Formats: sequence, structure tokens, C-alpha cells
Amino acid sequence: MHRQYLLGFDVGSSSVKASLVDIDNGQCAASAFYPETEAPIKAINSGWAEQDPEMWWHNAKLALKKIMAETGCKGEDIQGIGISYQMHGLVCVDKDLKPLRDSIIWCDSRAVPYGERAFNKLGADYCLSHLLNSPGNFTAAKLAWVREKEPQLFEQIYKIMLPGDYLAMKLSGKANTTISGLSEGIFWDFKERKVSEPLLNTFGINKDMIADIVPTFGIQSNVSAEAAAETGLAEGTPISYRAGDQPNNALSLNVFNPGEIASTAGTSGVVYGVLGEVGYDKKSRVGTFAHVNYTDIQTRLGVLLCINGTGCLNSWIHRNIAPELSYAEMNELAAKAPIGSDGVSIIPFGNGAERVLENRETGCSIHGINFNKHNRAHIIRAAQEGIVFSFCYGMEVMQDMGMVIHNIHAGKANMFLSQLFRQTLANTSGATIDLYETDGSVGAAKGAGMGCGIYKDNNEAFASLKKLVTIEPEPNMAQQYQEAYIRWKTILGKQL
Repeated sequence: MHRQYLLGFDVGSSSVKASLVDIDNGQCAASAFYPETEAPIKAINSGWAEQDPEMWWHNAKLALKKIMAETGCKGEDIQGIGISYQMHGLVCVDKDLKPLRDSIIWCDSRAVPYGERAFNKLGADYCLSHLLNSPGNFTAAKLAWVREKEPQLFEQIYKIMLPGDYLAMKLSGKANTTISGLSEGIFWDFKERKVSEPLLNTFGINKDMIADIVPTFGIQSNVSAEAAAETGLAEGTPISYRAGDQPNNALSLNVFNPGEIASTAGTSGVVYGVLGEVGYDKKSRVGTFAHVNYTDIQTRLGVLLCINGTGCLNSWIHRNIAPELSYAEMNELAAKAPIGSDGVSIIPFGNGAERVLENRETGCSIHGINFNKHNRAHIIRAAQEGIVFSFCYGMEVMQDMGMVIHNIHAGKANMFLSQLFRQTLANTSGATIDLYETDGSVGAAKGAGMGCGIYKDNNEAFASLKKLVTIEPEPNMAQQYQEAYIRWKTILGKQL
């Protein structure tokens, strides 16, 4: 039987992953990522982070070539293409659609002062009620940095775009973007339902730099003859879905409606919930963006809590405290320490300024060590508890916005591979956790199927989504976890 597929790309900062989903059964037929070691991030100065957009295109082609060879898939077998991508990056191209400079990616912090100045100039009332966020360190503020620091280059800019927009442009030869993408760059005015002219004027940005807006789901563009020759795809194949990695992760977990929550815990950690009405945090400690199914007639907003110091803390512990152990062995060792790590607390914010702390940079710190009774099991457990407690601290902000958190959807990956981490999160938050077998590139492929009409809705697209395990809170353990969490919050409060 001749197979037909949907293709999904996930443009991350460490690699580009590609997956083919079999349309008949909804299962992933093949996946590959490049590079197989972590992609380089250029840091010319402290706090900077850049990548060459052409590297993403090169790696996407390599991953695609591998999965097409593995499955025997031909270009004409692919019925739609979806793209997930690292959020908040800035790509600048000239009139020939060539990059003018390396992309300033999500974890680059140089634009913070530009966002703060714009916030003060526009006023908190406008920024929060119209943009739902402070301009902060997002794409628009990064472009303002380029305007001030690289004026000759700025004058050559034809269009600006996000990383996923760039990959779609390489596939199609057309520069376009989405409302969801514009909202994550803090360009979108949710009251006026258009690109924010006051923001553009404040930053000195020409509106013509904004690419044409296409729907998140729908025929955004088609594979060009040039890209078909480079990739083996068929000319005319529709590109029919695009979203940032966190909205797309929520889509991958079938999180579309108010009250539904998705979470990841990789290098950084994210809790992402859906609101059905316009809302924001008055202190801008969490981000609020258009979710994948946001439209003019349906308000669906994604509230994004990001904790920078998540898996990177766990990997630091691994490298420096338990290098001879595997991560699984570290988890087993940590489980031998008691709840609350016998008084040891770790504040995990050692990967730069944290938005949930109002852009303060507290650093990572370890508290309560007694040389006579504590060992590395306590430290490993305290690290995992500290990451969970940082999640719960941010979730309290989300709850203050009116979000109800009873159930968390997550992929069984990264920190969620740890049974200790999962149970600590369930017991501290009081939420049930459902783990699924999925990833961003598979979700992007399913999104493409929705966008080109192969699936009538999200429930049909994700009918084959496999729930692997459910973790329920343990009421008899709740008090011990709450005591440890309160101790952790008290220490953090003194630092702030």
C-alpha cells in the first residue's frame, strides 16, 4: 500500500529535527535531527547568543534526507509541511531574501534595556492592556538594538522574521509570518487586532519590515521549484502550519482550550496554559501570546512561564557532582534522600535573569548544608525539588491571572523522565500529570494536517496520541512537600 505522509520540522537552538507522520495511522514513521552533537551558539560578548540561519536550513535538509531515505518516501508522498521553531529570535533579510547578519536568538539578553525604555515610554497601561507584555527582551527590542548599533545594516533590511518564518521562506521563496509569531515578538496589539503602530514608532521600525501575515493553520505558501530541487520535496507541496516551540508543544499534547496546561523541562523549563479571555500579569512575570488557535472571533491565549535554570541545573549537578553516574542513577540516588532533602534547599536561577523574578538575576545558591549529615544524594534531590518549586512559584502567578491548574500534560522526556521529579511536581502543585509520547516535530506534522484539511480538527489529529502514564498527587505527602516549598520560598524572598 502506497503511504502518504505529513512532514514536521522543529527548529531548535541545539538541532533541527524532522519527522514524517503516516497519515493513515497518525504514527511517526521516522525522525532524525542534525547536528547529532549540539549546534554552536555564538557568544561574541557576555549575554549574547547568535546562530547562522543558513545553518538551520542546512540541518533541516540533512534531517529530511535521512528520514526520506529511511522510509522510502518520495516528495510527492508528502501532503503538507508544518514548522515549529525556537521563539523570540530575530532574522533580518535583504531584498534578495538573504540574511544580513546572524540571528539574535531567544536566550540573547542584550535588548533588555531597549525593552525597558519602550515600556516606560509607552506606559505600563498601554503595554499590558494592548501588548499583554512588557516589550522586554523580545524580537521587537532586539530589532531596536540593531537599529541603534548597526544602522547601516538596519537600512538594508527588507523584512524581519522569526526562525520558523525563515525556514518557511527557504522552502517557498516567500516571506510571511503569523499573528502568533508577531505576538511573541511583541508586535501585536490585541485590542486593535493589528500590528502595534505605537510600538513601531517608539522603536523607530518601519511597518514595511513586517512580513505578510498568513494564518497559523492554512495554506501559507508552497514549496518552490528551487527548494524542491535542493530537498527532494515536490514543488507545490503546501506549508500549512507554523508556531513557536512552546505553543507547538501545547498543540503536540492536544492542549487547545482554557484550563489546559502543557509543560516541558529541558534546558529551560516551561509551564504553558491556555486562557479564553484577554489577561496579563501586572508585573509582566509571565508572557501572554496568541495561541495556535487564536483568531479574531476566538480568544485563545497562551500564558508562558519560563524558568531558565531547569535541566541546565541538573546537567551541572551531573558534570560537577556525579559525573560517573547516569541520569537514571542520579534519580535513584536522589530518591534515597527524604522529602525536603533533610533541610537542603537549592535556588535554581543560575542561567541568567529570570522574568518570573521581574528580570532579577539571583544566581543559583545552595542552603542548609550540614557537613556531618548531608551528602550528594541530598544535593541531587534538592536540585530537582528546587526546579519543581520554581515551577510552582510561577504557577501561582498564572493562578492569580485566573488560570485553573488541575492537570498538566507533558512529554516523557528530559526532567519528566525522572519519577522523583514528576511525583514532586504532582505533590507540590496538587495537579495530576499525564505523560504522552510525542515531540515538537511530530506535533508540527499534525498541525500541517489540520492546516491543509486532512484532519477536521485537533481531536481527529491527535486521536492517536499515546498517554503513557498518569501521576496523581499523594495527599498523605502533601504537608511534607508544602513545608519544603515554604522553606524554599522564604529563602528566595530574602534574596529578592
